[in-house]
Amino acid sequence: MRILVVEDEPKVASFIRRALEEESYAVDVCPDGAGGLDWAQTVNYDLIVLDLMLPGLPGVEVLKRARAAGVKTPVMILTARSEVDQRVKGLDAGADDYLTKPFAIEELLARARALLRRSGGAPSGILQVDDVVLNPVTREVTRAEQRLEFTTKEYALLEYLMRNAGRVLTRSMIAEHVWDLDFDTFTNVIDVYISYLRNKIDKGRERNLIQTIRGSGYMMRSDG
Repeated sequence: MRILVVEDEPKVASFIRRALEEESYAVDVCPDGAGGLDWAQTVNYDLIVLDLMLPGLPGVEVLKRARAAGVKTPVMILTARSEVDQRVKGLDAGADDYLTKPFAIEELLARARALLRRSGGAPSGILQVDDVVLNPVTREVTRAEQRLEFTTKEYALLEYLMRNAGRVLTRSMIAEHVWDLDFDTFTNVIDVYISYLRNKIDKGRERNLIQTIRGSGYMMRSDG
């Protein structure tokens, strides 16, 4: 899943980004309202974290214009404790939730999960492809009841493949959902990570679940 953070305070933005990436989300950070509005309208995000006090275009205006343009992505607004009127304006403009600064990162993550669940994008329910089982809540993965260990990015890639089992995923689709806007699509990083997954999931097994679809991309299926 991919999240946009529109926040002009570098330390706060970095803090949020690190926490979200540790939860296996792909995260883009924009420091101003105009850029955030542009990204919100052009990229298919699963959640937007939007600060209301932004340089140039205020957060409330970003939200109003995004909603007017048909952007339905869940939005969590960030405000200072004293900005009650701004918080109300944000909710009236179409925000789905708010968080006041300063905040505990655990609360931000919990609220993000709740919004994603509400929109149908949150990890919920056990995923299974053949004898590979992934628990999105605990992030435990097993094959034939043997527990497997993955890095954060390996896990994010595997979850994306399993959520789209039987569907061909192009490299650009994988890059969009597992990496961020700074990702260089001309590198072979995706192929390298697919190789990492194969070594952990398929190596030494009778059935290879991760398939290369020549000229198209990759697919995870149980009839390989």
